Amino acid sequence: MAELITGLEADVVRRNLDAIREDVGHGVQILAAIKYVATEELGVLAEAGVTLVGENRAQALQEKHAALGPAFTWDFIGHLQSRKVKDVVPLVRLIHSVGSESALDRLDRLGPEGRGDVRVLLEVNVAQEEGKSGFAPADLPAMLERAAAAGVPVDGLMTMPPLAPRAEDNRRWFAALAELAGAHGLRELSMGTSQDYAVAAAEGATIVRIGSSLYR
Repeated sequence: MAELITGLEADVVRRNLDAIREDVGHGVQILAAIKYVATEELGVLAEAGVTLVGENRAQALQEKHAALGPAFTWDFIGHLQSRKVKDVVPLVRLIHSVGSESALDRLDRLGPEGRGDVRVLLEVNVAQEEGKSGFAPADLPAMLERAAAAGVPVDGLMTMPPLAPRAEDNRRWFAALAELAGAHGLRELSMGTSQDYAVAAAEGATIVRIGSSLYR
């Protein structure tokens, strides 16, 4: 497991944030992935102008939100275990990673009052990698129907493409996700990380999830 990031400097983060914004354009939301950012460092992100953060783990989300909740808009970006849905929902505006029928079922069981204002993205395994979370592209229509029947508001799609040596190698996967979203009238596309966010933005990302490129 990677070590927590400490010793962040607001000037460095602000400079990186400005550079990333220049790369992706002002229409793309820049989400700071904070899985490896220590709770005590989050104030530095706020000072640097970061407004949107995403956590991967339900317990860490609870701890960090308790410490600095009002400072940010919070999203959940990690693998969503169905048993953790009820813990995540009250704390976030958007869940990027609904990629299993069990998670959809749990959101359904919460009902409109239990879900509140939270919205979701369906995670799609566009490359159909074995053992990787997310719905297969061919299953997406059925999952959208299931979400609609449950009253779960789906804003768009998310993907994590295969590990690749070059950012350009992931262009086809980002393009495939954008095509799927367009075919179903979905507006949000969460795709692209520190390694390939510029390519993702060029292919239509509306949210990029940035970690190391923001902090170093």
